Amino acid sequence: MTTKGKIITWVTAIFLVAAAVFVYFKFYFVFGEGVKAGELNQIVYKGWVWKTYEGRLIQTGFRSNQKAGGSLQSNEFNFSVVDKAVADSLMLCSGKQVELHYKEYNGMLPWRGMQHYIVDRIVSVSPASTISEIPILTGGESL
Repeated sequence: MTTKGKIITWVTAIFLVAAAVFVYFKFYFVFGEGVKAGELNQIVYKGWVWKTYEGRLIQTGFRSNQKAGGSLQSNEFNFSVVDKAVADSLMLCSGKQVELHYKEYNGMLPWRGMQHYIVDRIVSVSPASTISEIPILTGGESL
């Protein structure tokens, strides 16, 4: 093999190894994992080519949206579910308080879901609280 052939072989090998490392850290390396709790708002099965389970959890409290002029918004946790059994169980829990264990990835894969957060199991389920913490004023009352 000539010197030029060796250089091309080494450059190609280094490029392939670098590409494999990039793909691993971008799409398969678990960046973080944890538990989120809140009221399960929705879980849907959707997609054009790859059908995936996508869900939304409404967490307690509010956050300020600076892009929309400082308006208040609820804290939402958008996630995907890969395991059909977990997704089927979540479909029965809509409107309930749930704790979900998730894994966070740096990148999204179309067959894994449209979110960076992938829920892999349900930690707990309890009925949603119906107590409103916001006082409702009907007339001339003061706080």
